[in-house]
Amino acid sequence: MPALAADYILAVEPNYPPAQAEQVYKPLLDYLSKSTGHTFRLKAATNYHVYWRDLRSGSKTDFAFEEAHFTDYRVNRLGFTPLVRVAESTRYSLMADASVAEGGSRGLIGYRVVSMPAPSMGYLLLGDLYKNPIAQPEIMSVAANWRDGVEMVFSQETEAAMVPNYIAQLYPNLVSVSDSREFTGRALSAGGTVPSDVRQAVADAMLKLHEDDTLYEVLVELGASQFVATNASEYAGSENLLRGVFGYKPMPKAAEPEIVEDVEPEITGGIQVEADD
Repeated sequence: MPALAADYILAVEPNYPPAQAEQVYKPLLDYLSKSTGHTFRLKAATNYHVYWRDLRSGSKTDFAFEEAHFTDYRVNRLGFTPLVRVAESTRYSLMADASVAEGGSRGLIGYRVVSMPAPSMGYLLLGDLYKNPIAQPEIMSVAANWRDGVEMVFSQETEAAMVPNYIAQLYPNLVSVSDSREFTGRALSAGGTVPSDVRQAVADAMLKLHEDDTLYEVLVELGASQFVATNASEYAGSENLLRGVFGYKPMPKAAEPEIVEDVEPEITGGIQVEADD
């Protein structure tokens, strides 16, 4: 029996200030509401600190659209199921003016680099690039969104910006100093309390999203050509990127099964005598 019309919450990473996020995602929420018959509301955290706190505490949300490390965390800790993902893989690039890029990543040590705050994927991948704590750039977490970081390069407020590939490709006049390894594209996942027919309806709608010309700008803003089907195995291990983040706790190891040795029955020999009552 199909689920009755209900309200569902979609959590998204704080890649925009909340008011801007409402504008960016409103067409998508309206599309999902129209396609499924349910109402979808946005949950936009004010910053990554709040987002990470809510994620660790299991704050109520029905759906989430986020990068691979958060997706895998939700799968492992909160029982979420990835439904669809952005067709393109995620990769982050450290972008700079050509004259700055000539020095490579080492040439930026001691200089300003802007990124969204921890534990955004961009910030964590910067940590991968600069592992030596005394040989790092001055990492600034002051951008309101990923594009702001690039604009700060142009205004000379920073020497470089760490941005996702869908932002980097919009600025051919900047040069990539370093590219990160690739991750499976951002996923839309559903919590365990969402009925199966609602999950299916949402997945079907997202897979057809690129066919709706009125939503072209939404896809452009999200840096996606379309959404494709996915599953948890595509994200397995991505949670490891969070290991050095404050508040992260490793998954408890599964208890090893107790080894029970086969014991042969004791043979005592002799004659058993039962006493008369």
